[in-house]
Amino acid sequence: MTDLELLEPDDPRLERADFLGAAVHQLQMADLEDPAAVEHRDTVLDFFLDHPDAAERSCTAGHLTGSALVVDAPGSRTLLMLHAKLGRWFQPGGHADGDANLAAVALREAGEETGIAGLRVALPAIDVDVHRVEPPKEPAHLHLDTRFLVVAPAGAHEQANEESLALRWVTEADLDALDPPVDESTRRLVRRGLALASAALG
Repeated sequence: MTDLELLEPDDPRLERADFLGAAVHQLQMADLEDPAAVEHRDTVLDFFLDHPDAAERSCTAGHLTGSALVVDAPGSRTLLMLHAKLGRWFQPGGHADGDANLAAVALREAGEETGIAGLRVALPAIDVDVHRVEPPKEPAHLHLDTRFLVVAPAGAHEQANEESLALRWVTEADLDALDPPVDESTRRLVRRGLALASAALG
């Protein structure tokens, strides 16, 4: 297992990056255990060759997103959201919108979507996933998602925003009870992230 480094919010490594090389670096440094995640990482890097604007939503074939597996202070549970648009349980995350520093994107989105103050993101990334999304009133496209572990402070209180219908702290064993069912990609992330968090924080 990798050694994770938790960054403070003012760490210079979380400054905005307007060049795609920052995303390339984070993808190359990602500590990926599952062969599927490695394959997805290679797909994203290949995508960059023909889509230098991949960090922008205007890249209609697909674009970069950053996701956060938010875990509690002991590293035993993760906070999932029932996505309002897609109607499925996912980890917090969102579009890069021009910021190729995907760790910063993941941390920003985690704060906005959970309402938790004092979150810290860990480097390196722990998972990568490419998936097709079909949001209402939008053409289908790919999300090129780089995923990071984000740790909540002790006593954290979550507060959902308009992007989710519910927030729920769960263990890996709780996933089977969620409705609608959690997809395999999210299960892979939860499995990997909670194992790392338990080892690092427990």
